[in-house]
Amino acid sequence: MAALHPLENPLRRYDWGSPTRIPALLGLPADGRPVAELWLGAHRSAPSTSAGVPLHEIVRADPVGVLGERVADRFGPRLPYLLKVLAADRSLSLQVHPRPHLARAGFHRENRLGIPAGSPERSFHDDQHKPEMVVALTEFEGLAGFRTPRSALALLDGLEGPIVDAVRAELRADRSERGVRAAFRTLLASRDSTSCPESVEKAVADVRARLGPGSPSQRADATVLALAQEHPGDPGVIASLLLNRVTLDPGDALFLPPGEVHAYLGGTAVEVMASSDNVLRAGLTSKHVDVEALLECASFAPRRPATPEITTTGTRGHVTTYRAPVPEFALTVADVDPSGPVDLPDAGPRIVLCLDGAVTLTAEHCDTGPADLPRGSSVFVPHDAGSLAVAGSGHVVCAWVP
Repeated sequence: MAALHPLENPLRRYDWGSPTRIPALLGLPADGRPVAELWLGAHRSAPSTSAGVPLHEIVRADPVGVLGERVADRFGPRLPYLLKVLAADRSLSLQVHPRPHLARAGFHRENRLGIPAGSPERSFHDDQHKPEMVVALTEFEGLAGFRTPRSALALLDGLEGPIVDAVRAELRADRSERGVRAAFRTLLASRDSTSCPESVEKAVADVRARLGPGSPSQRADATVLALAQEHPGDPGVIASLLLNRVTLDPGDALFLPPGEVHAYLGGTAVEVMASSDNVLRAGLTSKHVDVEALLECASFAPRRPATPEITTTGTRGHVTTYRAPVPEFALTVADVDPSGPVDLPDAGPRIVLCLDGAVTLTAEHCDTGPADLPRGSSVFVPHDAGSLAVAGSGHVVCAWVP
């Protein structure tokens, strides 16, 4: 018989986080410090634990029983996904995640260079790619993927200054993705110029002057002004005009394949991704910026942001499942009410988190009995626990391997 594993999950305190939202989820007092992310998974940099045992050790002790033969054969003795709750009061860095071969190459290159694990100078913290999917819990704002050169030029029209002039020239010279790449490279390279802050501020002043009925996009211009207030003088402020502006309502989702340049701007969401901590930053941050690695890894093809496949089942829409075109993860969100139990994914390694209310989780093959999950609590369910049902009243999210 299998056991369910109640989880203790690490908090990540980044300066863009909300001081209240994740503590409220967990029933913890707010201490005034930002709490940006709650991690639920087995990534070695910050693993969840159960009864003091790191989750990656639980997986390695019995890979087939915990993961199932199918998952263990495909991914080896490791949990292939990482689940997070993200709460942003400010913008995150402008960033991209590497594709598989580039993640491996970058990780081994930095190892050969002797850059210590955990060093702020590292760009590659592991050898895994990092596709990710975000499902909004509140209104959630972001930037994702490049606009067409024509759309970007319309937003740059009327703005002055050396940086904007150089970016505009690249887009006018080549309207293909090569031109987008050249424009973005020019923008990122400008951060090394002593005149960069002044040039960015000139463009911001022009945006401020045109905001109103004459603005080509009031939302894009308002984003520039908000980012300039948070990151004065950073060329990432201007980069926002090259990217698609996204707003998700609660329940909406966004899929970000490796290589997609993006930045989350604010809101609360559940995120699930391949189990990786590889982030290549382009701006809007005080952390390490690796321009060359980012340019190597990024995709510059103009396109609209991608959405996962979303299916809903149940007479009242009890269960919503989000499937991205990657093998590592899927996400199921269940609206549980007293009318009866709701089935959750029935195989593989699963992490279940109660977002609100109080529910009881029952596994088909479990010698520890049902697990009570109040708001903010979570449990790891191994493959050999069998099928799952949840009853009570509340919302739960379940990460699983499709």
